[in-house]
Parts: sequence; C-alpha cells; structure tokens
Amino acid sequence: MPHSAALRRPAGDHRPPTIDGVGPSHVGLPAGRWATYLDFLAERFPDQPRDEWARRMRAGKVLDDTGQAMDESRPYRGQGRLYYYRDCPAEPVHPVDVPVLYRDEHLLVVDKPHRMPVVPSGPYLQQSLLVRLRRAMGLDTLVPIHRIDRDTAGLVMFSLQPATRDAYCALFREHRIHKTYEAVAPWRAELTLALTRRSRIVRGAHFLQQCEQPGAPNAETRIELLRRLDMLALYRLRPLTGQRHQLRVHMAALGAAIAGDGIYPVLTPESHVAPALPLQLLARSIAFTDPLDGRPRAFSSQRTLALALPRATPR
Repeated sequence: MPHSAALRRPAGDHRPPTIDGVGPSHVGLPAGRWATYLDFLAERFPDQPRDEWARRMRAGKVLDDTGQAMDESRPYRGQGRLYYYRDCPAEPVHPVDVPVLYRDEHLLVVDKPHRMPVVPSGPYLQQSLLVRLRRAMGLDTLVPIHRIDRDTAGLVMFSLQPATRDAYCALFREHRIHKTYEAVAPWRAELTLALTRRSRIVRGAHFLQQCEQPGAPNAETRIELLRRLDMLALYRLRPLTGQRHQLRVHMAALGAAIAGDGIYPVLTPESHVAPALPLQLLARSIAFTDPLDGRPRAFSSQRTLALALPRATPR
C-alpha cells in the first residue's frame, strides 16, 4: 500500500489531521495539580512510560485542541482536551488483501477477512481495516457505517462523504437494513429449526464477554439450518437487532457455540481456540434501499467458511 508520513486534513475539518490514515485519540483535561502536560499524561496512562510520552511530544504527536504541538515543559492547564497519536511498534502483520465489492461517491463495501479489526484497537493500528483502506485510497474521510468483530469475516460498509453519512447510519439505527450471516456450529438434533431467539444481552463478568440475563429482550436473532455437516451444521443467522456479540451469545445459549469461538461459552487464553481455525462466522449479505436515490442495494460476501467447504471423497 502507498506509505506517506504527510499530515492530511479533510477540507472543512478542524480536528487534528491524520498521519498515515490514523486519526488522533483524545483525552479530557480535568482540573488538577500536575505541573506539566507531560506529568498529566504519565499519570493518566501509567501503561505508557513517561519517556514514550516525551518522545511523542518531540515528534509533534501530542497536540492541544487548537492543533498546536505540545512541549514537554508546557505548564498544565485543566481545560479542553489533548489529542495524541498512538504507536504500535510490535503490531501483527495481516497479509490478506481486502476485496472492494462496491464503490460510488458515497458508499464503499468491502469483504473483510477473519482476524482483522475494523478500527484500530489493542495491538492493531496500521493493520486495522479502516487505516489500511484510508492509506490505500488516500481518503481520510472514510468512516465505517457499522462494525463486525475482528474474528468475523465478511461485509463491512463505509461512508466516504460526511454530508451523506447519517443517511446510511440511519439504516442501522432504524432497522431498515437486512443482514444475513452464516455460521458453522455443532449439529443439535433437539433444536427445532427455524427458530427465533429473543433475550436480554448485557455486559458479562469479563470485559470481553456479553451474557444473557432475565428481563425485557433487547436482542433477537432468526436461526435457520442450511445443511448438516456430519456432527456440525451450517446455519443462517438473521440478526434483527444489533447487540454486541449477539450471534455468538445466542448460539452459545442454544448449546451450539460457533466453531472457533474462543470467547463463548468459555473465555480461552488469547480469546481463540486454535490459531489455524478462525471463528466460523461470516457476514454473508446486506440488502437495503439506498436512502439517497431509492434504489435497492444488495451485496454478498465472496468468502466461504473453512468448515463449510465440501470434503474430498476418499478413494
């Protein structure tokens, strides 16, 4: 992909610019006793060494809310916010290409591989889907309209134009978009399919997990059987709501946790079952009426789940 260290600021945007497709993070500045902004950052983010914050300041990667670079000795003033650029020196490299399935002046649809986060998080920065696309296209106004888990493969939609972004985001807010997933999970003869799972999903005991609890349902998924695969089966999942980890939670609750899931029903080390087996969950299709021109839009992933591939017949 093209690489440029130049700062680029979208026209009409007064926030700090991006660097190589990465926008700045920010932190509010409370009243306090810190002598300098460096003192504040070192205490506010103890996982980052003080010397690292000083290095970022010298590199012009810590800015005030007017866009002025911060000096290490600048006296602290508890007002406004501070912007800073993250570094991930040991970031895992993801060599898989991301096919672009559709692009016009407003909308971009891509086919994400497994194990690539949509936005920067944890150890992922330049290898996140958003930053890779921004750099490849030289388009810093690119923003995801929705997200899927890092472990999930398939369709992700992006907005190219701030002026029309909310029209597409409204499709998800108002449930005017039809999403279909496919998953490989254990075959459960006792399940009468098709079925609809409705439950209340809330944050679990561990920050990586969600869980079901009694109460008014806030999550609904339609589950259908596509075909049996020996002791496994290929399921079609239609989420009618958009709770975090909804499909993974619902399948695990039915005793059919999705193959390759290292979070449900039991959280495993590093959140995966086996490095060679990604989560067998695919965002297969998206369909909606385009809010700008009223035309029907439908997109389908070109990917296939590994455990759903036909097996060769022994000779």
